[in-house]
Amino acid sequence: MIHLKFIILCGGVIQMILGISGSPRKQATEYVLNEALSILEDKGFQTEFFGSRGKNINPCKHCDYCMRNKECIQKDDMQNLYPLITEAEGIIMATPVYNGGLSAQLKAIMDRCRALGAIDYDFMRYKVGMAIAIGGDRIGGQELAIQQITTFYILTGAIPVSGGSFGANTGATLWSQDTLKGVKEDEQGFRSLRKTVKRFAVFIENFEMKK
Repeated sequence: MIHLKFIILCGGVIQMILGISGSPRKQATEYVLNEALSILEDKGFQTEFFGSRGKNINPCKHCDYCMRNKECIQKDDMQNLYPLITEAEGIIMATPVYNGGLSAQLKAIMDRCRALGAIDYDFMRYKVGMAIAIGGDRIGGQELAIQQITTFYILTGAIPVSGGSFGANTGATLWSQDTLKGVKEDEQGFRSLRKTVKRFAVFIENFEMKK
């Protein structure tokens, strides 16, 4: 499901916040990401959700077609995501933890952004980025998954924002016990989510790029 909304801050500047779920299931990751977007909406922001579940998003072939032709040769569901990433001022990437890292679905999305870089090297520069990771175990690789998302932000010129010390050092980390019910019961995890979303919102509200 994709629904397009916008936020208008004082001064009349239109901005868009994009949430990307890297889960192939309608379970904990989608739920937590939508909770984050709901918190932002309660703060006056408008949001857009893009889920990889049910989407046809192939891995990058590294064929360099995009470098020569300024477009990706693969005409799949990434074609719907490309303009949303370009338009977004803030991006939240959420992933389940698979084998101690992020999901293949989210990694494919990151790698396929090579086509955007071929069009505009600075396509992510000065966007604000936030990360969410949900693991089946309490200590199951959430921070390693977040580190991979943060690395993507840094490499592409985006500004990563965490929840800060005392509970959300690198971002929002949650424990699902491999069930939707389990993640809903993770009070400590939702505390890290609220801290990270709060910092993300404050940064976006106060960030001013001087040209």
